[in-house]
Amino acid sequence: MRDTQKSQIISTQLRQIAEQARNHPERVFISLAHLMDTDFLREAYHRTRKDGAPGLSGVTAKDYAAHLEENLEDLHRRLKDNEYVAPMIKRVWIDKDDGRKRPIGLTEFEDKIVQKAVSMLLGAVYEVDFHDFSHGFREGHSAHQALKEIRDNCMKHGIKWLVDADISGFFDNIDKAQLRGMLKQRVNDGGLQRLIGKWLNTGVVEGDVISYSEKGTPQGGTISPVLANVYLHHVLDEWFVKDVQPRMKGYCFIVRFADDFVIGCQYEEDARRIMEVLPKRFDRFGLTIHPEKTKLIPFGKPAYGKGVGRGETTFDFLGFTHYWAQSLNGYWVIKRKTARKKVRKTIVAMGTWCRNNRHKPIEWQYNILASKLRGHFQYFGIRCNMRAMEAVRHFVIRRWKFWLSRRSHKSAIPWEKFEKLLEAFPLPTPKIVHNV
Repeated sequence: MRDTQKSQIISTQLRQIAEQARNHPERVFISLAHLMDTDFLREAYHRTRKDGAPGLSGVTAKDYAAHLEENLEDLHRRLKDNEYVAPMIKRVWIDKDDGRKRPIGLTEFEDKIVQKAVSMLLGAVYEVDFHDFSHGFREGHSAHQALKEIRDNCMKHGIKWLVDADISGFFDNIDKAQLRGMLKQRVNDGGLQRLIGKWLNTGVVEGDVISYSEKGTPQGGTISPVLANVYLHHVLDEWFVKDVQPRMKGYCFIVRFADDFVIGCQYEEDARRIMEVLPKRFDRFGLTIHPEKTKLIPFGKPAYGKGVGRGETTFDFLGFTHYWAQSLNGYWVIKRKTARKKVRKTIVAMGTWCRNNRHKPIEWQYNILASKLRGHFQYFGIRCNMRAMEAVRHFVIRRWKFWLSRRSHKSAIPWEKFEKLLEAFPLPTPKIVHNV
């Protein structure tokens, strides 16, 4: 059973670090690793997901938990004596629902605990440094907050131009040396630096082949999101606030979620200046702004009585298409709907899943399909998006019927019979979850 008192002590320690970081923005933390005692590692264990696939050793979370205290004490000893070795990452390729494959990195469960512990310490320091417009991989932030921030900024500040940027292969191209230099500006703890260095330099095993990368963060690592945010905090966020905004003629803003970001400007001149300098800025840090996927988009509020006009241009961000439309009261407002590309991807994936699993028990299929739909509606359930969500549900119903009809050589299932099946196994209906 989780020791509540010890957990509270660790939470207090993290709050104290955050308070010190907030009160002393120039302070460099040089003594944090010693906090990772057995109790701290136990807390990290509790905060680590247990449902992931095992790494090269095959040790699962359940296996590790069978001798938890012994394992944590031994882990603490190795960390304290600098004997901890970052395990290699196992690369596997998994089937996507649309028939393609994608690589994932599987690390050892014990390594996930250590990465989580270091992430907790780094997070305590950097959360007070990160800007509020950065929303990815942060507690208390979400994609829906980012969506609301874009909408509010565009409507309140007369934004007419947007820079929709795309970073090519961000996580795979982070410059390791520059990343470590950035970390030293705030956290120059020898123990943490050594651990991060081990993770950055660990090998990737695919079959019988071991490879090492000169760039990038640990594949599938718990530490990667924190390191990525630190990197873009220096590369983009701080630069935008200190160097870009003061030089603009009008109001401008940025909203970032992980490596996806949008910049809005009142004036076309400002937006074009940013478009020109953005690739140069990223090139200094080993990153590339995709020239074809990075666009300057007119997104001004349409003029009353003159049709949509310049506001007819849309843009996609975080899976939604953003566009101007008139409200029921006749006011021009920004609305969002599921992006066509995302709808198409979802329905193809769902259809492929129904085909591949058509011979499984119907109740089993229903439980998985219902879970997939609930997850879709949970994310895309925002105002003005009911039509897109209903379209997805409609397609799933038709595809499910189609592939259930092909479980045998008999004729297709009539709709009357299938509707009775839906009564017994009712698929979730769309609903508005987020008022953004």
